[in-house]
Amino acid sequence: MSSGAARPYRALVVTASTRAAAGVYPDRGGPLLAAGLEELGFAVDGPRVVPDGDPVEQALREAVAAAYDVVLTTGGTGLTPTDRTPEATRRVLDHEVPGIAEAIRAEGMAKVPTAALSRGLAGVAGRTLVVNLPGSTGGVRDGLAVLGRLLVHAVDQLRGGDHPAPAQDSPRTPR
Repeated sequence: MSSGAARPYRALVVTASTRAAAGVYPDRGGPLLAAGLEELGFAVDGPRVVPDGDPVEQALREAVAAAYDVVLTTGGTGLTPTDRTPEATRRVLDHEVPGIAEAIRAEGMAKVPTAALSRGLAGVAGRTLVVNLPGSTGGVRDGLAVLGRLLVHAVDQLRGGDHPAPAQDSPRTPR
């Protein structure tokens, strides 16, 4: 976590799974995401398990209103007719940050070609970064690997931070 942070980073984990929300099976991706965020220094709420579709949109809107820095979702990003998380997310976002979703897919595709089938999005709603991850634990791990490299910087930017100024005494090399 950045030493200049005025307040702790706050994150919410949302699991989009109609079957897990109904108790058919336990949520495995959400707890994995929460643990990964805690390792990065975030204060984490959730996982909040909701059915895919409109309940995901509602959870995202509530998270933005509650001023979370980050909301990570897991599940609902595939090709089945019930996978509606990207559509629910798009309705909440002010703008997309496609490079994050592309990097997560690329990380996964290095291991399994089917990672290309994830339709997950990433973007900003208000000052909240929202990122969709696949529902598989492997997809969650791949997403965390990418996010571990950029999430704190992204949140600092959303909080109004800027890139550090170059040291005054370091000479510039002409090109």
